[in-house]
Amino acid sequence: MSAASVLRRIAAPKKALAGAAVAAATCGTLIAAAPAQAATPASAARATAKKMIGNSAQYQCFAKIVDHESDWNVSATNASSGAYGLVQALPGSKMASAGADWKTNPATQIKWGLDYMNDRYGSPCQAWSFWQSNGWY
Repeated sequence: MSAASVLRRIAAPKKALAGAAVAAATCGTLIAAAPAQAATPASAARATAKKMIGNSAQYQCFAKIVDHESDWNVSATNASSGAYGLVQALPGSKMASAGADWKTNPATQIKWGLDYMNDRYGSPCQAWSFWQSNGWY
């Protein structure tokens, strides 16, 4: 490859990339580009909850409550009551007992929510049963 050819490829990056792909194909090398898929805040919160809860059935009950209460939005705020966060604590500042970062950290909100469900109802599944009967917990 001549110096002029190299300079043309540098000046034309699309052609250089195409040339690299042809060269890789010729050598039998597979180059695959997958789109980067960053975790969404909701999926990251779900993964955190699943890890913190451990028990699959209890996680499912917890997740159903959070689906209804906040749709996994860590900063969800109820316009009429002021309830806040994943588990819609009222007032939201109650979650400060689980951590100073309660406004923004899903793990802190999940910890507080789990403690609340366990203390008040016995478990997330018992909290979900109450929610189904009453539309709140």
